[in-house]
Amino acid sequence: MPIAERPACGLAERQRAGIGLIGLRITHILKWGKTRMVTISLCMIVKNEERILARCLDSLAGLMDEIVIVDTGSTDATKEIAARYTEQIYDFAWTGDFSEARNFAFSKARMEYIYSADADEVLDEENRAAFLRMKEVLLPEIEMVQMYYVNQLANGTIYNYDKELRPKLFKRNRTFRWQGAIHEQVGITPVIYDSEICIQHLPEENHKDRDLAAFARLVEAGEPLDKRLHNIYAKELFISGEAQDFLDARAFFQQSCKDEKRGDEELMEAACVAARAARLAGDVADFFKYAMKAVASEGCSEICCELGAFYMEREDYDEAIVWLYNAAYETESVLNIHYGGDLPLRGLAKCYQELGNEEQAAEYARLAAEWQQEES
Repeated sequence: MPIAERPACGLAERQRAGIGLIGLRITHILKWGKTRMVTISLCMIVKNEERILARCLDSLAGLMDEIVIVDTGSTDATKEIAARYTEQIYDFAWTGDFSEARNFAFSKARMEYIYSADADEVLDEENRAAFLRMKEVLLPEIEMVQMYYVNQLANGTIYNYDKELRPKLFKRNRTFRWQGAIHEQVGITPVIYDSEICIQHLPEENHKDRDLAAFARLVEAGEPLDKRLHNIYAKELFISGEAQDFLDARAFFQQSCKDEKRGDEELMEAACVAARAARLAGDVADFFKYAMKAVASEGCSEICCELGAFYMEREDYDEAIVWLYNAAYETESVLNIHYGGDLPLRGLAKCYQELGNEEQAAEYARLAAEWQQEES
């Protein structure tokens, strides 16, 4: 019977397959004609990863047909450890551009698909099995496979959710190329399959300083930031930036507020950063200039929290309560989900405590402790 005429499978069978509706089509094709697994090249860029590289490579053992490791200047035993797993180790002089390094690694791959991994990633046994099933049944029409990145909030600098789909497997002859000097992404519109495979992200440290320094270099060099990088820069500041980071970014985001090419979302992000930087600098006039820009554009939780913080600093707790309540209940966060949740709730508890209302303070403290962000 032709594939198109096969009866549809039920929910239980889809769940047993573990790879979704597209996965069922793949499973049937495997039974009726697919005779071999696709081949996969693992491509990695590394630098001073001697503590965790073996953990990553061991978790991928038996799943890859080729391992390509590009070293960007290690001074530890990273290359020696890599040599236990592959002879394909290449040196790449670091240029400050992650995309250039990843593109170089991709250029060395020879298999049908390329799996891009970082040294701080791990596949557990359950997801190793899911990866192997996917490899067995992957249709040639699929050009990119997305997998879940989990445990993102541990040492995360740009994440609001602990689980998020990311592109991880790429068809080699589709000529994927990475774009962006930092937080690089693939610049192409492919046929995508969203898998259920979960990759454990286990970083040893927060990369905030590295990332924000890279953004500062790009800005200083006059490199334009597209909408995606503009968002990531603002998000990284609000999630993990310190006072000096905001002050360093102040001029760039002030200029973004004047950029007629920026969309409404970007202007809101820019106004939030510029207002925060102005408050930290003690520039009241500038603070209200940018805060009101955000408020005039429907507002957001971040700017309400900034106004709440402004009035708390001046011990005007009644006015601070107005803005913190709006942050928690009347607006949405655009950069850091905590600004619409536990952060203003803790601020409300502090304000009521200062006003001598212990009952309200205790209630908001309880709400803050119970608040949890949703998964994507």
